[in-house]
Amino acid sequence: MKVREEIGKWLMDVAKYVATAVLITSFLGEFEEKWVVYVIGALTVILCFFWGVWFIHATNRKEE
Repeated sequence: MKVREEIGKWLMDVAKYVATAVLITSFLGEFEEKWVVYVIGALTVILCFFWGVWFIHATNRKEE
């Protein structure tokens, strides 16, 4: 099932892009409540990363 592995890799890439976007926004953006950006960004990064790892791990387990 290469599709699940590709989805896992894609989710991990999304996590990296969101983390980068949050960092750039924190430096360049002028928000009154920056904590909202940090909380939503952190939750998105954590969820995407762990779903990506789970998809990749599940694919590798089935191939063995």
